[in-house]
Amino acid sequence: MVFEFKRNGSLESWLYPKGNELLGLKTLNLVERINIAIDVAAALEYLHHHGQTPIIHCDLKPSNILLDDDMTALVSDLGLTRFINKPTTSSTSTFGIKGTIGYIPPECGMTNKVSTHGDVYSYGILLMELFTGKRPTDGAFKEGLTLRSFVKDGFSKGVMNVMDECLLENGVHDIDHTQKINHAITFECVSLVLKIGLLCTNDLPTERMEIKRARNELNEIKNIFFKK
Repeated sequence: MVFEFKRNGSLESWLYPKGNELLGLKTLNLVERINIAIDVAAALEYLHHHGQTPIIHCDLKPSNILLDDDMTALVSDLGLTRFINKPTTSSTSTFGIKGTIGYIPPECGMTNKVSTHGDVYSYGILLMELFTGKRPTDGAFKEGLTLRSFVKDGFSKGVMNVMDECLLENGVHDIDHTQKINHAITFECVSLVLKIGLLCTNDLPTERMEIKRARNELNEIKNIFFKK
């Protein structure tokens, strides 16, 4: 498959720069991450609900998210895409296991079924990765600990313990009043985003948040940031 060149590369290269990518590369700020999350949600909503039949991506992950000159996120690599020929309320079909370890929904391993709900699960993992800066396959996740449980358990200790520290331009110590206010807004927004990530990754597919609702709530979070 051939894609139009995107000067800003993939989301993967921004989250985990290597070699020459480290030179002069800025980290993604809060608004950029929210915008990327909204763009990806909008793309999934289009694939799932705005064609003649639902289209399932099956391999949503940072390396398949490309960023153009304006940092608009585009979902790429449709090599594993599946069409649901006869739409049902669950938009489900049966194939072999597809996707990338860490982003594959649990039901795929048990039933070999792919669905729009599965894409939502992958999106939730992507969302948590985008705001924690941790891969779902991070070496720290072992003995039952997963990215999802890391985020869920982290809320009891405060969101600052799980969020990507790059989202804070300064440390949390020795900052002035204005910076404290800015950090408080950041904590609030990241907390709300991560809750969406958790809702998108429920074990039961039918209990996951609808992608349209996720997109709408992310837009509301973005508005919260600018209003404050």
